[in-house]
Amino acid sequence: MNAVSGPVTLGMPGALSGAAPENSAALVDRFGRRATDMRLSLTDKCNLRCTYCMPADGLDWLSKDKVLTAAEILRLVRIGVDGLGVRELRLTGGEPLVRADLVGIIAGLRSAHPLLPVSLTTNGIGLAGKAQALKDAGLTRINVSLDSLCAETFAQLTRRPFLDKVLAGIDAADAAGLGPIKINAVLMRGINDDGAADLLDWALTRGYELRFIEQMPLDADRGWTRDNLVTAEEIRGLLAPRFELSADPRDRDGAPAERYEVRLPGSSALLGTLGIIASVTEPFCADCKRTRITAEGKVMSCLFSRTEVDLLALLRSEPQTPAGDGAIAARWQEAMWAKPKAHGMDHTGLGDADYVQPERTMSAIGG
Repeated sequence: MNAVSGPVTLGMPGALSGAAPENSAALVDRFGRRATDMRLSLTDKCNLRCTYCMPADGLDWLSKDKVLTAAEILRLVRIGVDGLGVRELRLTGGEPLVRADLVGIIAGLRSAHPLLPVSLTTNGIGLAGKAQALKDAGLTRINVSLDSLCAETFAQLTRRPFLDKVLAGIDAADAAGLGPIKINAVLMRGINDDGAADLLDWALTRGYELRFIEQMPLDADRGWTRDNLVTAEEIRGLLAPRFELSADPRDRDGAPAERYEVRLPGSSALLGTLGIIASVTEPFCADCKRTRITAEGKVMSCLFSRTEVDLLALLRSEPQTPAGDGAIAARWQEAMWAKPKAHGMDHTGLGDADYVQPERTMSAIGG
């Protein structure tokens, strides 16, 4: 594998410059981590305007010619799976359901990789009419974002009155067999944090796994503050009056969520499981196994990275031959080799003086 040309510049602490190891057939970094979980964004567009992600007026969307085509997506996944040790794939956005060719992309992925777990993260709008087609095309399972069961609160957070559409989409996904369904929720202080226990009760009753996610400093309005962050410790406290949490005995295996078994206080009967993703206050960087590619084909070695490595230009210049695929794989490996040791935020929030918030918002990265 070729050395990185020129110095590697990273916007986070803990990174070193240098070249990836020769003859490596994996996405490894200098700290011994191996990326096997691929997060691939299909679009930067979204039909919600969640306050912790996007401004009310939306963003300047990418033009169609700057976004990965279906063929380019299939090629990248093939290179990752067949040559670089990718073992699971999550399709993200923006909102992936807005891509008209989504079902065809999933069918192509399933045909090429019959055993590859392929999941999808969605806001659920439009899912009611597409869930069965997605399942039939080969989608393994689904994650749905849902921050509140109260229509008024939902509209306040998303700036759209679509709670009924999201709930209908979840029902349709369940009926289609896209399980285990995971529900992603971001708690915002003074807005929806008082509904945390009700949301967990709703998820447990239906057999879904709720995952609370600490709000991350990836909002377009740059309104994130440590004081407004509802921490993992606080989330556990909010749930304690109604539920008893105990550590899930299963190996976390690099997953972002710390999982808990949920019971009623004083009861031995297991109700289900809960996940808490505490990227800010209880970071899991040392065990991270994710590699991210944006909708325009740029590798981000870390969700909070300010350095990106372009694969799209290579995809459109390198022929679909072993040599061409090898050049793309090498560039991808170089990007991951430069992954920083940690994202730079300590338990106090944006505590490291070297940490700088990425220019991209979550919708433009892919979660």
